[in-house]
Amino acid sequence: MSKARIIIDCDTGIDDALAILYALRAPDVVVEGITTVFGNIGVEQAADNTLRLLALARPEAEIPVALGASQALVRELRGFSQHVHGENGIGDVQLPPSNQRLVSETAAEFIVRLADENPGEIVLVTLGRLTNLSLALDLDPGLKGKLKKVVVMGGTIFKPGNVTPVAEANLWGDPEAADRVFTSGLPVLMVGLDVTLKTLITTEHLELLKRYGREDNQAIIEFMDKSLQHYFKFYRDANYVINGAPLHDPLALMAALQPDLLTCRQMKVRVEHQGEHTSGMVVADLRAQPRIGEFIEVAVDVDAQRAVGVFLSAFM
Repeated sequence: MSKARIIIDCDTGIDDALAILYALRAPDVVVEGITTVFGNIGVEQAADNTLRLLALARPEAEIPVALGASQALVRELRGFSQHVHGENGIGDVQLPPSNQRLVSETAAEFIVRLADENPGEIVLVTLGRLTNLSLALDLDPGLKGKLKKVVVMGGTIFKPGNVTPVAEANLWGDPEAADRVFTSGLPVLMVGLDVTLKTLITTEHLELLKRYGREDNQAIIEFMDKSLQHYFKFYRDANYVINGAPLHDPLALMAALQPDLLTCRQMKVRVEHQGEHTSGMVVADLRAQPRIGEFIEVAVDVDAQRAVGVFLSAFM
């Protein structure tokens, strides 16, 4: 069986870190590169966190990391999410610095080059704002025919938003970029709050990892345990979740590798970027004859218990 080849585009906060670590330990996947974007934290901090995580996980081959956009396409930066992810983005856990250097290409250039060199082979998994991918489309409008798939963690159709009543953070942070990507003709799978909020990692799961995790993963498990304490506190305060938190970004990463974890529907969508109260909202045309937007695949349900099992098994 051939291995899945992925690029991870992320704003390395706590759940991004879990997704990256999962990808580095999952079977049958090659991480071709990681690109960073502003979002949970600034883009430089996201890149630094990524390099430190790679040093922690010690993959067999060096994985290139490219610096991406530091702000949205058209709107001013609206602050970072320290209250969710800590001052440093990874729950204020201090990881040792890395000796690895960033590549000289921008994130957009890196995505375009790899897709161009490997047409139909690369799956791009976006875990943050869609700014880098929008800039990549500017560099190469033909990109839509070269990427195998784009799995987007973001948006919500049937559940409330997590930044505004209707908007999820990644799309809210750069709604113009999100709308551009969703209407570009790229083969998009949207993995949003409709499914990620059902997929919880808990203190019990962490205890299982500490007990049954492989010896070579104990440092990773210790990091996950420490960083998730910050996340658990936020979700206890914000969502009444007791000793648990949604696996937002890891679920999108897992869906890129195992689509059967999800139930999906084709929907015509646009991302609103004009409205005072609706900016970042995914507007799905659910009429019998939809006319607004372009078709993308939207995750509407998840086998949450199996998804959590898939995540945990990578470290056992």
